[in-house]
Amino acid sequence: MSTPTIVVVGHGMVGQRFLEALAERGVTGRARVVVLCEEPRPAYDRVQLTSYFSGRTPDELSLVEGDFITRNNIELHLDDPAQSVDRATRTVTSRAGRTFTYDTLVLATGSYPFVPPVPGKDAEGCFVYRTIEDLLAIEEYAKNSRVGAVVGGGLLGLEAAGALSGLGLDTHIVEFAPRLMPVQVDEGGASALLRTIEGMGLTVHTGVGTQAVTTGDDGTVDGMSLSDGSTLATDLVVFSAGVRPRDQLARDCGLSVGERGGISVDEQCRTSDPSVFAIGECALAADGKVYGLVAPGYEMAETAAATIADEADEAGAGGAKAFTGADMSTKLKLLGVDVASFGDAHGTADGCLDVVYSDSRSGVYKKLVVSPDGALLGGILVGDADAYAMLRPLTGTVPPVAPEQLIAPTGTGVSLGPSALPDDAVVCNCHNVTKGAVTACSTLHEVKKCTKAGTGCGSCVKLIGQLLPQSGDKGLCGCFPHTRSELYEIVRTLHITSYAALLDSHGREAARGGDGCETCKPTVASILASLSNGHILDGEQAALQDTNDHFLANMQRNGSYSIVPRIPGGEITPEKLIVIGEVARDFGLYTKITGGQRIDLFGARVDQLPLIWTRLVDAGFESGHAYGKALRTVKSCVGQTWCRYGVQDSVRMAIDLELRYRGLRAPHKLKSAVSGCARECAEAQSKDFGVIATANGWNLYVGGNGGATPRHADLLAQDLSDAELVRLIDRFLMFYIRTADRLERTATWLDRLEGGLDHLRDVIVHDSLGLCAQLEAMMSTHVSNYRDEWAETINDPERLSRFVSFVNAPDAPDPSIRFVPERDQMKPDLTILTLEGTRVG
Repeated sequence: MSTPTIVVVGHGMVGQRFLEALAERGVTGRARVVVLCEEPRPAYDRVQLTSYFSGRTPDELSLVEGDFITRNNIELHLDDPAQSVDRATRTVTSRAGRTFTYDTLVLATGSYPFVPPVPGKDAEGCFVYRTIEDLLAIEEYAKNSRVGAVVGGGLLGLEAAGALSGLGLDTHIVEFAPRLMPVQVDEGGASALLRTIEGMGLTVHTGVGTQAVTTGDDGTVDGMSLSDGSTLATDLVVFSAGVRPRDQLARDCGLSVGERGGISVDEQCRTSDPSVFAIGECALAADGKVYGLVAPGYEMAETAAATIADEADEAGAGGAKAFTGADMSTKLKLLGVDVASFGDAHGTADGCLDVVYSDSRSGVYKKLVVSPDGALLGGILVGDADAYAMLRPLTGTVPPVAPEQLIAPTGTGVSLGPSALPDDAVVCNCHNVTKGAVTACSTLHEVKKCTKAGTGCGSCVKLIGQLLPQSGDKGLCGCFPHTRSELYEIVRTLHITSYAALLDSHGREAARGGDGCETCKPTVASILASLSNGHILDGEQAALQDTNDHFLANMQRNGSYSIVPRIPGGEITPEKLIVIGEVARDFGLYTKITGGQRIDLFGARVDQLPLIWTRLVDAGFESGHAYGKALRTVKSCVGQTWCRYGVQDSVRMAIDLELRYRGLRAPHKLKSAVSGCARECAEAQSKDFGVIATANGWNLYVGGNGGATPRHADLLAQDLSDAELVRLIDRFLMFYIRTADRLERTATWLDRLEGGLDHLRDVIVHDSLGLCAQLEAMMSTHVSNYRDEWAETINDPERLSRFVSFVNAPDAPDPSIRFVPERDQMKPDLTILTLEGTRVG
């Protein structure tokens, strides 16, 4: 018997999965497999295509493992697509003129980008966003461009916009629909997404179409004409207005295709010709849909491979594996924003109800769709999609808690653990892997190898980690195998100055070249800042900061900001008090004296922040760092200068300490106090480091904490002189910064520290590790390098450019920030949590 030949046309993600499925079933060992690939490189991860602009190389994007092709005797022809199919002779002819006879033909030709038929669409400077070669061309052209526009505000359009922005272009998004991502999210989700994207400096035009691309005298793009009559000046245009099934090869050889495109297939992915299969985006499935996501494509690839291998599968009615449709749930990070939708996200079922949480200023929108009997039907998550991995498998069931509890803000709702999922719940949608299959493994590597879960879009990796036995991996997150303290030492000793360099050199292998995560980015930002690596809003560091650091102010619940100027030791002159009062009056701010002996000014819009800072800086104030994981205050009593019980000048010491440690970035916020006598009016023993005066000097207490988990500080040393006190605090703070975990207060750190207080005393008092000189030198560097972040920002036009409510209307105030009067001041007029029961059917 002659060896059968299987010819595969196309080597994208679905084509590669088909080859893997053939190999798993032993087909590659008993059949000749020929693959015709149009691109000059083997299959790569198109889902992660944009990560190329974050430093990930084409080789790192490859999906073809090692010697897979040669090991399975697959004949792969790169840069040589199929040109024609002759079904009568069962032959395929390639562009290079090669002819292959097939017994079975598999079409995995994917899709092509839809480019609107507008004048100028083929001009120099117009691109599509589909392949690595497209990205290389865009990257090269962008070097001489200033403005870029993306036509299309869907998934790929937003990815393309993120790429252009990352290349340094002023970026515009033009979307014909009235909202972004109209297929995946509803009006509420799109509004939250829009606000966040505009806050990043991109300009969005919705409800308008592209009428024409205009060119200059040299024939290159210089603008666009839009359907509302407006024009947009741009140097570069990327079309990302959707895709169409690539079915021309099937049409030319007489295969049945759908009225709106797509090669018609049955439940085994067989076309109208029993010898020809079609899988992925080129196929019109038996349920009448063309699936553009990778998960359905993978399932079709496995179905076709099983059918070809003549293997029975219990899933089908007749025993054969069948593809009858797929879940279109998806979770993506677009422009750094988490977006997810699952199930009946738009609430099309009769009688369904919506449960909604919306915080538009924070860019968070969550909606669950439930049936009248409480079953979860679907949902939309924007800005915070952490719950996606748990919610999607619960679709179709009645959750164990009320749905509003599942989407309430952190700390007010109920967090379901993985134990709430049944064993048959699908946790990896890309590869259809259940919880039971995952828990049968012991490590993430084993899960990926045995089930392929976690190797697709990656949205299930966090949940998989929670399902697996805890291995003792103490790494900071899925990106770094090192703890925060280890990363600190790596950055310090190797003089690493950027997050990208640290991730590429010391990140986990799978994370290198990626974008990192929301755990490690602010942690590394804090490490870089604590080592005096420039202003936190410069270059790459700006993108690493959380919401408060990003604007050097504290965001409040209505989206406005509060400003806290530094008042060292709580001492302030009448003149400075008057300035604060005038600023509050002129900008209409709510004023409150804090527990740290400062004055907090609430209610500023983001565009007002530099104006307020300018007034305060001119009067001698500086940032109080209330927004940062840094020293907040050194509180004091009036001490011996005024108090009849005081034995030392506590105000002077508090001022000296606050000015010395101001701006010091740490794993968590730092608070201090100085009391002038044992009566302890400044409450120093509830602080991270507290000082109490004695007749002979100062006592130093460390590791105290107020708040929800109070801890009395421990006495570290007694009767210290001024110089001895400062020296020990220098050592204490730098040792804490070097060795603590992320977001770990000194109280928790000291309790966790092996040997506790005795070990700490040995290290920083008795210098048992020989580190004290180094710790003192590091603090000296901090003191000498300190610069006020407010003053440096208001004097830098580039830094100032981010402080606008709307990028496309920088002078317009945000109308959503409203106030109502209360007790001769004002308070926010905004309802944050909305729980709706809206009947749809």
